[in-house]
Amino acid sequence: MTTKLNFPHPPARPNEAPDFSALDIPPAGALDVPPLDITANDSRDYSNGLIRVLNDEGKAVGPWADYIADLDSEALLQGLRDMLRMRALDKRMLNAQRQGKTSFYLQCTGEEAIGCGFQRQLAKGDMNFPTYRQQSLLIAADFPLEALMGQLYSNDLDPLEGRQLPIMHSSREHGFFSISGNLGTQYIQAVGWAMANALSDNGQIAAAWIGDGATASNDFHAALLTASVYRPPVILNIVNNQWAISTYTGVATGGSRTYASRARGYGIPALRVDGNDYLAVAAASKWAVERTRAGHGPVAIEWFTYRVAAHSTSDDPSAYRPKDEAKAWPLGDPIDRLKAHLVLRGDWSDERHVQTEAEILDGVTAIQKEVESHGTFVNPKPTSPSTIFKGVYADMPEHLRRQRQEMGY
Repeated sequence: MTTKLNFPHPPARPNEAPDFSALDIPPAGALDVPPLDITANDSRDYSNGLIRVLNDEGKAVGPWADYIADLDSEALLQGLRDMLRMRALDKRMLNAQRQGKTSFYLQCTGEEAIGCGFQRQLAKGDMNFPTYRQQSLLIAADFPLEALMGQLYSNDLDPLEGRQLPIMHSSREHGFFSISGNLGTQYIQAVGWAMANALSDNGQIAAAWIGDGATASNDFHAALLTASVYRPPVILNIVNNQWAISTYTGVATGGSRTYASRARGYGIPALRVDGNDYLAVAAASKWAVERTRAGHGPVAIEWFTYRVAAHSTSDDPSAYRPKDEAKAWPLGDPIDRLKAHLVLRGDWSDERHVQTEAEILDGVTAIQKEVESHGTFVNPKPTSPSTIFKGVYADMPEHLRRQRQEMGY
């Protein structure tokens, strides 16, 4: 008897034609809206299917569309502007990194709907525990671009004063917990934070975030188990963008049909959502927030999407996937899809879109120029060394006070 190993393969490799024919994509509107107190067993169809609202013509259809019928035109236009601002920021910061003005950057191109749509459903005091590629949460939380860019350049506009690597933002006021380079750690931290909220009964909820590759980590399973036992108010988000750096998502999926189904194995109900459909994101997020805040326990959401850009500015995706694979992604571009829906509704036009896109890019560029005047890696303006003594102790010990004085500060 010969023993063989299984090696998951992506749909295509470089110099091959992109092929997503194996994906099972149900029509928009096929799934209904479950009750808020749904159990893990009863969520099987939602974890194996795909919640979609926008059909191929850009029309909102089905029960989930009715669920967010109160999401008016202005709210949808705000979502479109959020995504356009996020994409403009990505373009400008990628250029800045290529010019040597900052050391590192991760784009979230193609995934903008997930962060922007989810954040708009949260309330002040709720806390995201993010992973990489989620600046969109900050954009939709109206985090100042000056502070966001200042952190990337590590100049005196950086609210963290250089204490974190670029792209590892943190803002308690905007519900954005500090990012960690060790992926997966925030997942279990979010569960613990939610447990503390349950004990204090303050009505706030936590949102944990993880990528498909990091679901292979211990923290992912520890978080699911702990959430299953204590049932705190936490939404367990899984962003399945098909690639963990250069590793195809099939390696992390294992024998599971979906990532959402893994949560069901721990007794946690789960949804699987088209992450490139802004309306589906908003609807599923609204449902999950209402369920969690009402005290029905944790829920998991797999956001099914595609990572259009490289993993980071240190990565070359042409080495492991076709160059034009993103164009073949069957669920399209989230900005284009929301734009088409708004045009169909009569709330938007191609002309207004082009004008708004240009205005947003101009605004982001103007802010970038101002932030760069405070220093970049090309034109550094170092912050005072005295800042290394700040934020460590409530009352500075005498030996540190002496060291600071010896430095001349």
